[in-house]
Amino acid sequence: MSQLLPLVFGVLAAALHGLGALAALDAIFHSRTSQGAIAWSLSLVIFPYLALPLYLVFGGRKFYGYVEARRRGNQQIQHIFSLARESHGGGIRAEFPPGEERFPALERLARIPFSAGNSARLLVNGEATFKALFEALDSARDYILAQFYIVRNDTLGREFRERLVRAARRGVRVYFLYDTIGSYHLPRSYLEPMHAAGILTAGFTGRVKGRGKPFQVNFRNHRKIVVVDGEAAFVGGHNVGDEYVNRHPKLSPWRDTHVEVRGPAVLGVQLAFLEDWFWMTHQAPPLCWTPRPAERPGNRVLVLPSGPADDLDTCGLMFTQVIHSARKRLWLVSPYFVPDEKVIGALQLAVLRGVDVRIMLPERTDQTLVHLAAFTYLEETLPFGIRVFKYKEGFLHQKVFLVDDDLAGVGTANLDNRSFRLNFEITLLFADPDFARRVEEMLAEDFSRCRELDMGEI
Repeated sequence: MSQLLPLVFGVLAAALHGLGALAALDAIFHSRTSQGAIAWSLSLVIFPYLALPLYLVFGGRKFYGYVEARRRGNQQIQHIFSLARESHGGGIRAEFPPGEERFPALERLARIPFSAGNSARLLVNGEATFKALFEALDSARDYILAQFYIVRNDTLGREFRERLVRAARRGVRVYFLYDTIGSYHLPRSYLEPMHAAGILTAGFTGRVKGRGKPFQVNFRNHRKIVVVDGEAAFVGGHNVGDEYVNRHPKLSPWRDTHVEVRGPAVLGVQLAFLEDWFWMTHQAPPLCWTPRPAERPGNRVLVLPSGPADDLDTCGLMFTQVIHSARKRLWLVSPYFVPDEKVIGALQLAVLRGVDVRIMLPERTDQTLVHLAAFTYLEETLPFGIRVFKYKEGFLHQKVFLVDDDLAGVGTANLDNRSFRLNFEITLLFADPDFARRVEEMLAEDFSRCRELDMGEI
């Protein structure tokens, strides 16, 4: 038997090298970037024993199965998507004055146009966000859609659960979706009171009921969405955990931003949730798809979901287009800064056009490696006139941008390649001078709590 061991090990080694070579070809043809193709192919050929398992987990280019489930594989979801698109016509679609139609590319990325008849409220930090969110949950009459990347079994998490349970006991239909990676530590006992109250729950994963491919754990659903009765939607940077309401011993005070929207744009947020829910459950719950203008309409809003199931790199292209559209001012706020070459080039071109380009990042960090990686990209900013600021008071987690005086964005996407290519994200864009002014005032206050980086620090 011992004489056969060298032969067995030799066959296994040859098989691994062969599989490594096949995986290297797959990386060459399917990696989204040339750097990724080179790095993966060399590693797979030279070190297949280590690189092959890593490639199976982290090397996927697309989130397989989701596209078919969403767009091709089921007439029900297609019909709902058609209803959502049709709802943005006939007086609901936003009109722009001649010469101000700057956003057709963004509308094509979103697959629906800007809608009119919305109202929007900025929710600055956790106290304001969860006060408004809990009030909306307590007033729900028909259904609640709740989706978060991180949900913790702590004081805030249990309070959030209690609000959902109370709503369900009133007869409200409640659908709760969480990411299984982001909420890895969420115990099964957290969900038991929900199930007892009749709440339907699902954990977002890469493979379900024979659909998708194995090893898709690198794709995460980073969206934070709550929809109440098809009338109000909440989107932004807050997850459900005590740190988001200033209970973290090292990172508090926690700086974050959410937005509450009422009006036809709610249907776009609702559709993003429905696509994720449909992927996990293969069911489309009955929801209201009739657009309801807000009581005090005035905001033009575009709902732009993005993710690795898209044909295009939607999130990265959104940022690139937003940067290219800037004529006077471009303020970007993100907790992480690991962009790609297209975004860096767009930022440099904006400075050459005379745009006031500012990037706000946190002084403190919750991810040391990502924080250190940012310095590589900062070398491409300060020398070319891009101003970089570090927020000093606590941890900065908001994902916000402001373009000129008439376009602002609030959402879940960070300025990094994970958001650009690997995460499911959602961003609300507001083509509205009044909302842009409110974002300007908010960010001006934030900049007053920052220090500006100089060349010596990079």
